[in-house]
Amino acid sequence: MATVHHWSGLEARALRLALRLSVRAFAEHLGVGVRTVSKWEKLLTGTEPRPDTQAILDTALARADAAVHLRFETNLSESGRLAAGPGRRVTVVGPRAWEYESWTDDLDRAIVALSRQSFTFAGTLLNRWLTRFQPGELDDKGLYLFARSTALLGDLQRDQGAVIGPLSAQHSYAGARSVFTQLDIPRRIAQLELSLAVVTEMSGKLEIAARRYEALAVDDRLSRRDRARARLWVGTALSKDGDHDYAARVMLSATRDFEELAEPEDWSVAHQKLALAHRGAGHLDEALHFIDIARSTAVTDAPMQRVRLDTAYGHILLSDPATVDDGLSVLDQAAQTAAEYGLSHQLASIENIRAVRQGDIRPPATMTRKRRT
Repeated sequence: MATVHHWSGLEARALRLALRLSVRAFAEHLGVGVRTVSKWEKLLTGTEPRPDTQAILDTALARADAAVHLRFETNLSESGRLAAGPGRRVTVVGPRAWEYESWTDDLDRAIVALSRQSFTFAGTLLNRWLTRFQPGELDDKGLYLFARSTALLGDLQRDQGAVIGPLSAQHSYAGARSVFTQLDIPRRIAQLELSLAVVTEMSGKLEIAARRYEALAVDDRLSRRDRARARLWVGTALSKDGDHDYAARVMLSATRDFEELAEPEDWSVAHQKLALAHRGAGHLDEALHFIDIARSTAVTDAPMQRVRLDTAYGHILLSDPATVDDGLSVLDQAAQTAAEYGLSHQLASIENIRAVRQGDIRPPATMTRKRRT
């Protein structure tokens, strides 16, 4: 919202135009003479209303709605009266009301774009605001939107594989956490700590990630759903580190929570991760059972989830000499989708699976396969 520190005829005329009133109607609206308003219109910055009239103009502006404020600020901006400097008469404090609404709308659109892996569009929506304002010029509402935008930028960078470094998910998540700490919003702070733990896991620090997940799995700042996700990711980190049996037990506990919470997407993802844990433990039948559930119950066809499901399925198929060709075919399809959407972290995982299996398609010595009926 704009605040006028000292009115001149120019600001008075901008308010009349913003209210869409004639000179006579504006005079009646303020309770002043028509000749007075005409003088403002003619002399503009060369005249200033009396102190009592200044107060009347303050009240008229304060009572105006957001649309009037937008038109008023636009009129003054076009007149050059919003330029910075010690003598400026009008101050716009941070984003204006309509900008907050547009910013919120853009965040909603960015979330949808990220779910579809439309990274370029999502980045445009987020950077539009992150480059427009600095935290120091924002009030609490603006800071909240700034932190949410920064966190979503971290999600974008994470999904594109930019995990650590100055232009990375780690950097963005840490920045967003700092702002939410300033605003004292514990739930958001904990969610960012969970995101940072994911980054730690993705960068290969599995033991550290598992410890952070374990702490967050019992953190009351998080919702029950987020705590269940943390427990699921404990299992993911443990499985990647080779502790497959215990990982499967931890994941199964999280899966039950997702079922009780009626979270079908998380429930499906949990079965995908369970499948990989059982594959690692050498229980091929169980792995195929769980990946079948994950594939048949997936609630989204987003490219990221398709790649994850196909990668897991292909990895399991490669574990049986009878289905190696099928596994390679599924991985080829996953790699093609990952490359098409710029999912570099997933593409690297696929290439790693291929490299490990190249020249050795025999199942691990501990692999057991029951007869499927």
